[in-house]
Amino acid sequence: MALHPLHGLVEQLETQPIIFIGGKGGVGKTTTAAALASYYASQQQKTLIVSTDPAHSLGDVLNVRLNNEKTVISPYLDAIELNPDVIVDEHFAQVERTIKAYANPDMMPKIREHLRLSKSAPGAQEAAMLESMCHHLVEAADAGYEHIIFDTAPTGHTLRLLVLPEMMGAWTDGLLAQQRRQAKLRSVATHLDSHNQKDSQKNDVANPFAAKKSDRWEQAVSVLERRKQLFRQAGLLLHDRTQTAIVLVVTADVLPLAETKRAIEQLEDSKLIPAAIVINQLISTTQSDEFWRRRAERQQHLLQDIEQSFTKYPLYPIYLQQTDVRGTDTLSALLKPV
Repeated sequence: MALHPLHGLVEQLETQPIIFIGGKGGVGKTTTAAALASYYASQQQKTLIVSTDPAHSLGDVLNVRLNNEKTVISPYLDAIELNPDVIVDEHFAQVERTIKAYANPDMMPKIREHLRLSKSAPGAQEAAMLESMCHHLVEAADAGYEHIIFDTAPTGHTLRLLVLPEMMGAWTDGLLAQQRRQAKLRSVATHLDSHNQKDSQKNDVANPFAAKKSDRWEQAVSVLERRKQLFRQAGLLLHDRTQTAIVLVVTADVLPLAETKRAIEQLEDSKLIPAAIVINQLISTTQSDEFWRRRAERQQHLLQDIEQSFTKYPLYPIYLQQTDVRGTDTLSALLKPV
């Protein structure tokens, strides 16, 4: 498969409002994501770019200081750098508020300590990041964005985020099933309590299993139901190829190529088919310097491997630039027709 002109990428993705940019660390995911976002914004298409990468390089590429809140870059471009620490703190604060609504006050010190330790548990940061990502994903269309582009962390992190909605949905189903069993027990306890109420009043003893805070339990169940719905919506969007495109970025080097092959296998196993592959940092073969000429020739050999390995996917080249690619004007220029 021959390489397509780079401008074809923006045309191919024009009708898919959600774009995930993934790939091995250091291959140029952030530059590619920012270039797409800047180009669409330059065409007066309302665009949101969200970085889920803890490395926080999106602000550097855009030449703007970013944080966990939405920052206006231009009239048609907004950007967010999701901060895992802030998101985890907010996530666990919400969990504490939910538990506090129905837990015994005497238990709260122990519960708070457990939640504090849980922040460092494996998967806690990813789960919190996923929930935040899903909120942005689902709410972007309602906010009037024509494009929402996710600049993701290196490949393994991206793959986990893309398959987590289904896993989290199943986990939430388990919690809801447990809540329903407890609701049945409380119903039985209430029935018993109604028969023994007079005796209890005489002895000033109340049934410890009586349902005293059913409305608060319902509140907790409501929170779980909303999360389940959120993950379900996000999962449907991710698997809808008319809505979501996954673009992988690779360089013509052995390690990124091997990782991209594995990533595509895992994505295909999860029924998440990449839309395109961007080959970044290519060197023109018309080089006078011996070192760069040999480097370009080496890339051409690897390009043949890439073309043979990914025959099902459009391939788009980005050639190595003489200067750093920073700022929306320079980024969008990458994708304009020559």
